[in-house]
Amino acid sequence: MNPDAAEIARAVEILRAGRLVAFPTETVYGLGADAANPDAVRRIFAVKGRPADHPVIVHLASADSIGEWAREMPPAARMLAQAFWPGPLTMILPRTARVDDVVTGGQDSVGIRVPSHPVARALLRAFGGGVVAPSANRFGRISPTTAEHVRTELGDQVDLVLDGGASDVGIESAIVDLTGAQPTLLRPGMIGAARIEAVLGRRLGRSGAASPRASGTLDAHYAPVTPMALLASDALDYAALAAPTTAVLARRPAPADARVAIWAIAATDPVRYAHDLYASLRSLDAGGHVRILVEQPPDEPEWAAVQDRLNRAAHGAGK
Repeated sequence: MNPDAAEIARAVEILRAGRLVAFPTETVYGLGADAANPDAVRRIFAVKGRPADHPVIVHLASADSIGEWAREMPPAARMLAQAFWPGPLTMILPRTARVDDVVTGGQDSVGIRVPSHPVARALLRAFGGGVVAPSANRFGRISPTTAEHVRTELGDQVDLVLDGGASDVGIESAIVDLTGAQPTLLRPGMIGAARIEAVLGRRLGRSGAASPRASGTLDAHYAPVTPMALLASDALDYAALAAPTTAVLARRPAPADARVAIWAIAATDPVRYAHDLYASLRSLDAGGHVRILVEQPPDEPEWAAVQDRLNRAAHGAGK
């Protein structure tokens, strides 16, 4: 059951006091602080162990107040906002002078999105301002998709956790940079590149060294503590022949000769797979296994966001 009006009001009081509220979005649970309070935002960095130069995203109730945070909203941004907001899309825009360096990592740009989850929307409307909300977990680790994930990982370092059930999407928003001449996809999401390009009527550029830093784009991210590897199907079957301390996540049943601690069967469609991914990795990570093996997803556009998260998770696992 979603929080009632009294709990939303309590969350607003906590945010206005410069403290932290974890809340559900359609992507993952965010660790929220008043975006206009630099000290509150710094508390998020301290709780997460987040590097100071890694920017956070400002969440708004609607695009109506975007002028307080972005000094310019080019036509491409207006088109994307009309098509995908509220929803799991973040836009990188030139920041206004009011946005503190702690929010942007010292850059001249700011990430903004309008989430669609009803609890997030109720909170943002009642708060009446911007809320930064990176994922409510230790930096670089598996993002939370339930309130229990947040409580287990961060405990009493969060002043309030609003429980809105499991996140609908399950992985973070797509991020599009709109500060340059060509819109650029910095992070894939469940709003795929093809849909974004269809709205814009042009191809997206590729991120490079000159692109702004953005949330969740480091090589190592979304990672379990247990060492993890991605393997093609044949290599996975071979590795599973004698692996009694290994956990497997695959899109099919285990072969008859597999000798693993657990073989978890994932969904075969990318939307459901993404929804379940972080919960599945958290469960396997808590199992006391020596390693986690994940079957490589298909090399197809609709799997791009899942592929991105798994590649970064494998890169950061065990570290």
